[in-house]
Amino acid sequence: MEMLEISENDLLNRMRRDNPWWTKDGRPNPVKSFPKRDFFAAFFHLVRQKDIRRAVVLMGPRQVGKTVMAQQAILELLKGGIAQNHILFASLDTPLLIGQPLEKLLRLYLENFGDEKNGGYVFFDEIQYLKDWEIHLKSLVDSYPNIKFIVTGSAAAVLKRKSQESGAGRFTDFILPPLTFREFLRFQDIKFDIPIAALNAAFMDYLAYGGYPEIVLSETLRQDADRYLKSDIIDKVLLRDLPSLYGITDVQEMHRLFSTLVYNTGQEVSLESLSKNSGVSKATLKKYIEYFEGAFLINRLDRIDNNAKNFKRARTFKIYATNPAMHSALFGAPEPDDPKMGALVETALLSLFLRIPSTLDYKYARWKGGEVDFVVLNRSMQKPIQAHEVKWSDRVKNNLREADNLVEFVKTHNLQPPTYSITTRTYSGKINYRGIELACIPSARACLILSEAELDDMKNDIQAPNQFDLPLA
Repeated sequence: MEMLEISENDLLNRMRRDNPWWTKDGRPNPVKSFPKRDFFAAFFHLVRQKDIRRAVVLMGPRQVGKTVMAQQAILELLKGGIAQNHILFASLDTPLLIGQPLEKLLRLYLENFGDEKNGGYVFFDEIQYLKDWEIHLKSLVDSYPNIKFIVTGSAAAVLKRKSQESGAGRFTDFILPPLTFREFLRFQDIKFDIPIAALNAAFMDYLAYGGYPEIVLSETLRQDADRYLKSDIIDKVLLRDLPSLYGITDVQEMHRLFSTLVYNTGQEVSLESLSKNSGVSKATLKKYIEYFEGAFLINRLDRIDNNAKNFKRARTFKIYATNPAMHSALFGAPEPDDPKMGALVETALLSLFLRIPSTLDYKYARWKGGEVDFVVLNRSMQKPIQAHEVKWSDRVKNNLREADNLVEFVKTHNLQPPTYSITTRTYSGKINYRGIELACIPSARACLILSEAELDDMKNDIQAPNQFDLPLA
C-alpha cells in the first residue's frame, strides 16, 4: 500500500491559515498585544532595506521572541501600506511544511496569492528544520530580486556558521538575545528610577527568570519558571538541537558537562579541572564548549595579565551562562545573601557587555596577587580602554583595600574616568583612593545603564522612515 503524499492543496490551505491578513475577515493577530523588544526597530530597519539584495537571518536562543518579532514586523509592513497578499509567513516546523523545499513553497505562494513582479516580503520561520537551507535561500535571493526574504532560527550555532560560509554577501545576520534588564522592567511596568531597594528586588527576579519574554509576561509561567526554563529551553537545546546538528550520541555526558559549567558560572576553570570533575576528555570538552557557545548557552572569557598581554599557553579561562536564569533553572533561584550572588551579577553584566559593540574585545585580568573582573580592549590596538570590578556588597565604602586591584590596573594603563567603575549592592557615590577617583554604582543600576547604552547605540545606527510607526518603548 502506497504512502499518501502531501498535496499542493494541503500546502495552500496551510498558507491561508498562517497568513490571515490575506482576507479582510482574517483572524486577529495575537502579537498585537505583545510589547516590542528594544531590538525591534533595528531589526525592522533591515527588513525594509529592499534596495540591498540581502536576506535577513534572525537568530538567537530559544524562547527570546524571534517569531513574535517577525510577526510584529509583518503588522508594521501592513500598517505602512504593503499589500496584504505581498507578505508570506511560513513556519517550517509545521508538520505539513517540514522538509518542503523553499522553492516549492515560494512557487505555490506566487502562483496562487502573490505577485512576483511587484515583489513583497517572505518570512520563513524556524529555517533550521530544512537541510541545506543556506543553499536554497541564497538561490532565492539571487533569483527573486524584488522579494525580501527574512528567516528565523533557534539553532544559532549552525545557522551562524552556514550563514557566514554560504551567504557571504547575500545574508545579514541579526542576533536577538534574551531580555535585557531594561526590557524586563519595561515589560513589567516597573519604573527605571525607583529606589535602589525596589530596583534590587526586581533585579533578583531578573536573575531568576528575567531573560525570557513569555515567562515575564505570564504570571502562570512565573509560578513554575524553573520547570519551564529547563524543559522548554535548556533540555530542548541539549536533547534535541545539538544532538541533531552535530551527531552527539552521549547526551547524558553533554548534559552533565553543561550542568557543571553553569554551576561554575563566573568562575575561572581549566580544561584539566573540568575533565577531572566531569569525567569528559579534554578533546571532547573543547568541542562541547564550542557547541555551547554557538548555541548561546555559555560565554567564555579569556585571561590577560596586568600588562594586558595574552598568555601564549592559556590554561585557564572564565565560563559564564549566557543568562543567569539558566543557573536558577538548574540549581534554584538565588536569595539576596546567597554566596553565589557575586558570580550571578557578573553573569548578568557580562551578557550585556558582550552585546555592545563588536569592535571591542572583552577579557578578565589576573596576575600574581590581583584580578579585575572585566577589561574592555580596543580590538585593533589590543589596548585597555575600560576596567570594571563587580561586587554584590557595599564593603568598599568602608574598606578601600577592596579596590586595590582595580586601582593598580587603572594606574598601569592610565585609564581616565569614567572608563572604570566598581559595582556594589546599594552604595552609589565616588571614592578617592590612592590618587584615583572611583565611581561606585549599584550592580542593578549598572545593568540598567548598560541596557540603555545598547539601546542608544542602536538608535544612532537607525534612520527610521517617518511613515512607519516604530515605538522603541
